[in-house]
Amino acid sequence: MYLLNGVTGFSDEKGNPAPTVDGKQFKKICFALVTENGGEVLSFGEPKVATNFYKVNVKIFDVYFYILLNSSYSFIAFASSVEYGSIRFVDNQHLARLFSSFYCVLSSMKLNETVVFKKVRGKVILSNDNELNDGELHELFYWKPRRVGDVIFNFWD
Repeated sequence: MYLLNGVTGFSDEKGNPAPTVDGKQFKKICFALVTENGGEVLSFGEPKVATNFYKVNVKIFDVYFYILLNSSYSFIAFASSVEYGSIRFVDNQHLARLFSSFYCVLSSMKLNETVVFKKVRGKVILSNDNELNDGELHELFYWKPRRVGDVIFNFWD
């Protein structure tokens, strides 16, 4: 998976902020798609100081799970559990089809790809395809994520 500049939510070395998505639109879309399909939105959480994603807890098709949206790019993921520092990504083909009209739905396979990085002569080198800025690479080296999903949906402050 290609990691875009700003996907971590951190600004670049010049202080340019990461891009942002429209959280209000996401909320409307979630409520509409979930309720139209017989589900219920249980809670809606916005990004906080230590998270870079929206988190929606839903019950649909008799299953409880989460819909996550990266705060910088329109990347959506589904998770069976979300706890500080730990997300269990899952796939839901029905919801993926519904949300794919509005967002890029990431599969658990892509999100569980291993992150490979090292520090060479003071510079962080990431082997995964990316355009992350130096500030993001510094954070990545500090937090040491194991998976691509831990970069896109992170608990870094």
